Amino acid sequence: MANTYTQIYIQLIFAVKFRENKISEEIREKIEKYICGIFNHKKQSVLAIYANPDHIHIFFCYRNLQISIPDLVKLVKVESTNFINEKKYLNNHFSWQEGYGAFSYSKSQKENVIKYVLNQKEHHQKQSFKDEYLDFLRKFEIEFKNEYLFEFFE
Repeated sequence: MANTYTQIYIQLIFAVKFRENKISEEIREKIEKYICGIFNHKKQSVLAIYANPDHIHIFFCYRNLQISIPDLVKLVKVESTNFINEKKYLNNHFSWQEGYGAFSYSKSQKENVIKYVLNQKEHHQKQSFKDEYLDFLRKFEIEFKNEYLFEFFE
């Protein structure tokens, strides 16, 4: 009987609605752990995660092809939003912006991407999220229209 074997590394990036700085250091790890639990439940393996105050990076090995990446992202956004709001981590409502970036990597790039994701705090002292995201789109040669990007509030 034949089996299916995959090795697909994906970095997801998505933003807090209105790009507000809602993910404080006090709740960052709780959110990251909860999101990792969602991935684990769907038989995906998170290799690195970092929730910035206004956006998140999740680098994972896409193993369970029974769930599409759009469905996985939707699930993560809905369930993590509900978790944050039900736990009342914030004084007001939390939600993620529509849309996301999904960027693929080879196994040889794995360690560098893990370091990049885990080094987000220092990285964003030098580069804004907008510049970072535009760099990703250009590096991966993704055609885009400005009106369909995240709302970037400067």
